[in-house]
Amino acid sequence: MKKYLILFLGALSLLALSACGGSKAEPAALPAGVAVQVSTVERRDVATENRVTGSVTSDNETSIYVASTAKCTAVYVEAGDTVEEGDVICTLDLGSTLASYNAAKISYDSAASSYSQQKDVFDSQLALQDKQIALYEKTLADTKSLYEIGAASQLEIDQAELALEGAKLQRASLVAQRDSTLAQLRAGMENYRSSLEQLNIVMDNVDANGNVVSPASGTLASLTAVEGGFVSANYPVAVISGAEQMKVTVYVSETLVPKLAIGDTTHVTVASANADFAGVIRSIEQTANIQTKLYAVVVSVPADVTGLVSGMFATVTFFTETAAGALAIPSEAILTANGEQYVFVVENGAAVRTPVATGLTGSGVTSVLSGLNAGQQLVVVGQQYLSDGDAVRIVGG
Repeated sequence: MKKYLILFLGALSLLALSACGGSKAEPAALPAGVAVQVSTVERRDVATENRVTGSVTSDNETSIYVASTAKCTAVYVEAGDTVEEGDVICTLDLGSTLASYNAAKISYDSAASSYSQQKDVFDSQLALQDKQIALYEKTLADTKSLYEIGAASQLEIDQAELALEGAKLQRASLVAQRDSTLAQLRAGMENYRSSLEQLNIVMDNVDANGNVVSPASGTLASLTAVEGGFVSANYPVAVISGAEQMKVTVYVSETLVPKLAIGDTTHVTVASANADFAGVIRSIEQTANIQTKLYAVVVSVPADVTGLVSGMFATVTFFTETAAGALAIPSEAILTANGEQYVFVVENGAAVRTPVATGLTGSGVTSVLSGLNAGQQLVVVGQQYLSDGDAVRIVGG
């Protein structure tokens, strides 16, 4: 009985092994070669790109500054409001400044009046003196004529000449007195004028009651004045956008500015407005900002571009050096080893390592000066895993 049990278990084991062997799947054979993606080498224009961040502003924008720190006692508008020329934006506590302005204006007006009066007096005196000199000159001429016919003596001629010289000396003294007096009055007047002009800067766009008045009509793009707060000379109290047409202003370095020219086309991106468009350089400052050492470049915005608001950030791409009709390949296809640049091309199902000399880079592509020909199949994905002569299989688009 035991013998039959052993034989039965052995048969079951053989059946189990047979069943397992029959269910085992053979692995599918993979195609030979490294999987890569390729693109065809073609000719196209390549331009060096320089990206600079700037801001969108109105093409007709007015900034209102107050050249003094002052407390704001009232605000009558909000950012985004439409204002008309002459509207009151806010009121500032400029009591001491207004008093100084009024005193300086009175002093200047008084000095100007004194100068004018003194000048008139001297002009009148000089006119009389000139008439007196003319009379003495006539007397001398008449006396000389009488002397020639024996009707006057040499003494009378000498007396006439002496009177004329005295009148001329008196006129010269009067001129010197006039010049000295008027110079002193002018110096005082100019001193008052200087004080008044400095205060005029503070009072620009501010009326006699301390009200900040809008100098133009438009939309209030920004407002820094807050009731109870202070306005500073370093920041505009308000910025008024006077037109719908916009512009983009950026600041570039001294190395970039010589490569730019008015009329050049740029690419502008305003992410917050989801806007991409071609802009044209309208102006280039020839003098750098004294603090930043950067040059302002203004780029015009096409009239059909909408949705831009003054103050938005913008990225401007300048295209400087250009290689027209160059062999251009994706920049990421280029590898570097031991200072040598190379790519892989596919020839007869194999990867061929090909040294290249490159030129300009822009828009994710690089121009190739030598090493490639148009129409070759260039490996653009998977090149990092290749060695010269490796078998490849092309996958993807």
